[in-house]
Amino acid sequence: MVIFGKNRYVEHAIILVDNQVRTVTLVEEILANRQQFFDTPLKEKLGVFSQQQLALFIEEEERHDLKILTASTSQSLKSMSSGERKKALLDHLLSQNFDGLILVNPYDNLDVKAQSELKDRFCALGQSKQLIQILSRSADRLPIPANLYRYSNDQIVKHTDFKDPQDAQEHFNILSNIAIPPNPNPISDTHENLVTFKNVAVNFEGNHVLNNINWNIKKGDFWELLGPNGSGKTTILNMITGDSPKSYQQDVTIFGHKKGSGESVWDIKEYIGYFTPAMTDRFRGYHSLEHMLISGLHDSIGLYQKPTGAEKRLAQTWLQLLHLESKKDFYFQDLSLGEKRLLMTARAMVKHPPLLILDEPTSGLDDQAASFFVALVNKFAKESDSAIVFVSHRKEPGLHPKQCLELVPTKKGSVAKIHYI
Repeated sequence: MVIFGKNRYVEHAIILVDNQVRTVTLVEEILANRQQFFDTPLKEKLGVFSQQQLALFIEEEERHDLKILTASTSQSLKSMSSGERKKALLDHLLSQNFDGLILVNPYDNLDVKAQSELKDRFCALGQSKQLIQILSRSADRLPIPANLYRYSNDQIVKHTDFKDPQDAQEHFNILSNIAIPPNPNPISDTHENLVTFKNVAVNFEGNHVLNNINWNIKKGDFWELLGPNGSGKTTILNMITGDSPKSYQQDVTIFGHKKGSGESVWDIKEYIGYFTPAMTDRFRGYHSLEHMLISGLHDSIGLYQKPTGAEKRLAQTWLQLLHLESKKDFYFQDLSLGEKRLLMTARAMVKHPPLLILDEPTSGLDDQAASFFVALVNKFAKESDSAIVFVSHRKEPGLHPKQCLELVPTKKGSVAKIHYI
């Protein structure tokens, strides 16, 4: 399909990939012309818009003090928000006069407004530059004509239409065959009110972040925490987990303890299951899936003691629930991205913590993996007493929270809007 610009035509492509695909390798093959499109002749000079490219520029700044994307500002790339970084990368690529761009999951970690602004820019660029979109989520495709492909068996294969992925309800029905395994040593001494924020206001060096936040998380709640980049979501999470000293200056009560009353960070973390995608980078050793799950019972990064028979049986039931029982002896590093996320979330849930926090857990997942993940979280909410806080920039189809805390930025810091669903 073509778009007509100024006396020229531009042919675009969309390549759908799953989490088994190493997008870095795919991009290298496209640039080296080792992957030929059937209907999409490639332009000679293509730039790459990806998280991996941003990581390289950040490394140049940190290791060699070489500022490329931020040459015109005193701010470092690492200190910028995700939206600011991606805007800087796009501006740099456009200054290089590329004939086209390879866009690799360009909207990951961006809020709705930043996604919309970036899409508008890409659509405008599509009038004169070739756009090759490599996407894990079909909903992220640009509203411009493009040839559709899927990457399968190391080949780019032409497809004629988009097929809707299996939805979360279908996955939920499959998961219903196995109940969530119980915690052999349940935590019972928790209060009905797990977290209470009263008129919380936070600023950093005069920069107002939160303004008069009132929030109460009760046993068994299922909250979705929403808000644009920079609205204070991370600040709130850090105040709950004990990683922010700001909570000691506020009226914040965690598991019945007023912050600053003598509790330790570890006293708090004992009651919290936490997962964010960055955690997978911390597990670099050769840990089997069985040992990774059991390590969640001991709050260790990997297992460093001989598991009991009961612990091994518990891990086996979890692996059956995750459809990973055939890989119990695999190393964690050998799993796909989606499988790693599932296992780490199960690890966070294995003790049935009073509070489970999932911070951007579906970022970077393909359609099928994200749908299965959402179904698993819905199952946690239905079959356990754990309160869940699900943080995401993307409104995940099929997710069924009961409440939503939306952070709305103002000049005096973000205010909270609470929605009951």
